Amino acid sequence: MPVTMTMDELATAADVDLGASEWIDVTQDLVDRFADATDDHQWIHVDPERAADGMFGGTIAHGFWTLAMLPSLLGGLMTVPDAAMGINYGLDRVRLPAPVPVGSRVRAVGRLDHTEPKAGGLLVHVDVTIEIEDSDRPALVGRFLSVRV
Repeated sequence: MPVTMTMDELATAADVDLGASEWIDVTQDLVDRFADATDDHQWIHVDPERAADGMFGGTIAHGFWTLAMLPSLLGGLMTVPDAAMGINYGLDRVRLPAPVPVGSRVRAVGRLDHTEPKAGGLLVHVDVTIEIEDSDRPALVGRFLSVRV
């Protein structure tokens, strides 16, 4: 269940546990479509037969696929009903510590660190981890920045 805040509540929010998103399945079709969209067809992502003999034992999602899933995954953690829109502003300290195997599941875990006034709205700083089910290492750690207006 997402955390719901008004813009006024968000303006003073700090150190708020946002919980975890739903798990999503990482399928070969998702990875292939991302490869098509980005023109990154490296065999470790799109060739299951060759990748089976590679260092990961199968195909893996692109690191930037994991990054691109942040807005969707974080959308399930927090809602601000009176905000007109949210705009992706950037990322801080992003690392991709572990590959995401095709066939695995991932989810986001977030904590709203703080907000500050920005561009007629609020710059929201969310610390995020993308977890891989049954893995000790996360797929992604970093800070996601968005502006809510």
